[in-house]
Amino acid sequence: MIKPEDRFYSGGQGYFGSRDNPQTETHCNVWDWDQLRLIKVKGTAKLFPPDEDIENSVLAQFADYLSPKVRAFTVDDDGLLTGVSTNPEEVETFFIGYIPFSLCQSLAHCATIYFSQLQELDRLGPGVDLSSYNGQRVAFKFNPLVPFDRVVLEDVESRVIGFTTKYISGGTLANADPKRPFRFEWLQQLTQVVDFLNLELGIMHQDIAPRNLLVDPETDKLLLFDFDWAANGKDYLLDGRDDVSSVVFTLYEISQTIHILRAFLTGAET
Repeated sequence: MIKPEDRFYSGGQGYFGSRDNPQTETHCNVWDWDQLRLIKVKGTAKLFPPDEDIENSVLAQFADYLSPKVRAFTVDDDGLLTGVSTNPEEVETFFIGYIPFSLCQSLAHCATIYFSQLQELDRLGPGVDLSSYNGQRVAFKFNPLVPFDRVVLEDVESRVIGFTTKYISGGTLANADPKRPFRFEWLQQLTQVVDFLNLELGIMHQDIAPRNLLVDPETDKLLLFDFDWAANGKDYLLDGRDDVSSVVFTLYEISQTIHILRAFLTGAET
């Protein structure tokens, strides 16, 4: 099940006047990754100040109770619902250019599967579903950023809409069992993969964190994923995101999390 803190994503606030005026009409487009739809949240600048994404928590209160036909809703300055709209024109329509498979020469020899053959089991995160076909569980992702298992095609025109990849059930270090000891072998694996990426491939991952480190239950080894922030050479390098520092912060975060969870389970003071 998708984590509550990852379910909603705001595209920002749109102000119909001065954002410094508390009474300025404000519209916010928010993605609900669980229901895979965009909903417009309306209010005033008093409730929706710039860059605070209050609209995410506002939508979270109502998302599970809104009809699938609802495209927008309005709240007062206390966040209380005052009206809903089913007008499709309330929200901006995003065009996704799904390329016909016949035009993807680089994918010509890849195994494929039609979307109708996938059985949806759960939401794993934004843009990632747990699915299955032929008794095999896979992660269906809407954008190809990692090695994949099958290219997923829509059923009418065989356009490429995503891909599946092997599903790893061991979880990440961000939600690891607090009773499970951290293996020093994992630190060695992590430093080795960073050396390989940085020194041999010239790639900086730039998002090494417990949430992006899987534990493979079959091998008990770490797997680094989520390369959407990766930089090649000097292109797209971000300040403060070098992989060596990230490894250090990752170890610190893991040790602090395990300490707090163990203290909570035993009733001891942190």
